[in-house]
Amino acid sequence: MPWDAGLVVGALLGYRSAMIFTNLITMGIADPSADAKGQTQQILKKIDETLAAVGSHKSKILAATVYVANMGVYNDMNAAWDAWVDPANTPARATVEARLASPKYLVEIMATAAIN
Repeated sequence: MPWDAGLVVGALLGYRSAMIFTNLITMGIADPSADAKGQTQQILKKIDETLAAVGSHKSKILAATVYVANMGVYNDMNAAWDAWVDPANTPARATVEARLASPKYLVEIMATAAIN
């Protein structure tokens, strides 16, 4: 076996509680008149606020999926993400091009964070 199952289970048990949040844009978080960088900054600010409310922090984000309306906005979204993310604790992240809830939204972020 190429990996030790005991190590994997131990790593998975490191956090007893996690929080998943999604659809922040559809809750009116991002201003639809903002560009992709602005929408990303607004969503990330709300993520910070949400994590703080449950006693967590962006350094405890385990994984994130960023949905962009088109890959043409990737660099703007990524600039906001890179300025915000904790460089010592970067989560696993995927960026996916997808049709979002409304054409006015350019970015949506789904993340999972530890809360203990």
